[in-house]
Amino acid sequence: MLSLNQIQVAYGDVQVLWDVSINVQSKELAALVGANGAGKSTTLNTISAILQPRSGTIEFNGERIDHAPASRVVELGISQVPEGRRLFPEMTVLENLELGSFMAEAKKHRNETLDWVYNIFPRLRERRNQLAGTLSGGEQQMVAVGRGLMARPKLLMLDEPSLGLGPLLVQEVFKAVERVNGEGVTILLVEQNVKHTLTIATRAYVLENGRITIEGMGADLLKNDHVKKAYLGI
Repeated sequence: MLSLNQIQVAYGDVQVLWDVSINVQSKELAALVGANGAGKSTTLNTISAILQPRSGTIEFNGERIDHAPASRVVELGISQVPEGRRLFPEMTVLENLELGSFMAEAKKHRNETLDWVYNIFPRLRERRNQLAGTLSGGEQQMVAVGRGLMARPKLLMLDEPSLGLGPLLVQEVFKAVERVNGEGVTILLVEQNVKHTLTIATRAYVLENGRITIEGMGADLLKNDHVKKAYLGI
């Protein structure tokens, strides 16, 4: 479904990604893990066309998108849930969710998709008329993921969804991610929580200093000596 081939990205004169190649198959849960500052968010922002690569190609379902406008990337079915949630705090939960379905095709199915999101996150139905800024951190993360789902994406990219959450809420978020994937949505998950991520990921890539250093099945990477030492404290 998604193919990055030898992507290089820079901020001005500072290069951040070096020959990054990633493949995500339809309906799988792929993961990109690594330390803070490794280039994980930069990779997602490049796929979303927020950033333009210096070189390399990105294809989504056979169409080149490495120099497409961000609106075209969304039209094709790629939705990104950014790090830090980025909600509109003075708007209600419902209003934040509705903003995710502004594209014509998503707008047609808004009520149906809204019911789907509420089934995944029942708490959001209860809080739908509450201002997003008054929610707990975990509830805000649910709104952020729900807003991404309102676009009815073929590929949902999640950037650090467990960031700043307590252990119980982390478990809840990961269960929701697995459920969404189980209902047919392809997921590319970026996380620093390596153990949880590799446990649920079909395929995973380790990004270190802007380069892919290890790739393989999630279960296999959990057994990798470098991963155990560098990320799992084993």
